Amino acid sequence: MGIKERQERDREAVRRAILDAARDLFVTEGYQNVSIRKIAERIEYSPAAIYGYFPSKDDIFFALAEEGFRLLGDPGAEPNRRDLERLPPLERVRAGFWRLYEFSREQPQYFALMFVDRSVPRISREYERFAFAREMKRHIAEEISACIEAGELPASLDPTLAMHALMVGILGVAVLRLSERLGPDEDADLLAADVLNVAIAGLRSGVVLKARHVDCAMDQQPVIKAQAS
Repeated sequence: MGIKERQERDREAVRRAILDAARDLFVTEGYQNVSIRKIAERIEYSPAAIYGYFPSKDDIFFALAEEGFRLLGDPGAEPNRRDLERLPPLERVRAGFWRLYEFSREQPQYFALMFVDRSVPRISREYERFAFAREMKRHIAEEISACIEAGELPASLDPTLAMHALMVGILGVAVLRLSERLGPDEDADLLAADVLNVAIAGLRSGVVLKARHVDCAMDQQPVIKAQAS
């Protein structure tokens, strides 16, 4: 291994240590109480050295969220992807949302940062600019469109609104589980499955979704605004 390759490997190892320390501190202390100094102490580096990798604390947590979306988008690479492609369109949609729920169990730290916490300024301000988030939304909407074309969902259904309805349901259960708001006899996995089944059954029934699209000035991504009854 040459000097340049060794330097790149060492730099990546330090970057990894910074991100891991920030993620752990985020869980135990919350974003507001995490500082560059605390991250530096955790990895036994100087605060000045941290700034050589990230311009600010905000950038560290933004990088963590980006990493989380990559983990969510690649649950097992090609073998799982090939298995999904063999499923009927509606089962692919179901599997995609179940993957989101599984991610909340497997990676609760990333999930909280990506979908729950609102204290990281850059994530809140630039959420729709995450390339992986946009790609995930686009892919889900395309899968729902495939369900409509296959006759598994009504032709009148708006794929983007259907995506939001399903996502809100499954994220809701994940947040209840993460915040320990379920009773001792309640099984979060069964509840998530029930919510997903009920939401899909509702969409198949032709239920009218009363939301509409408005333009997001930041990047023209669709968002949802409720209509008056």
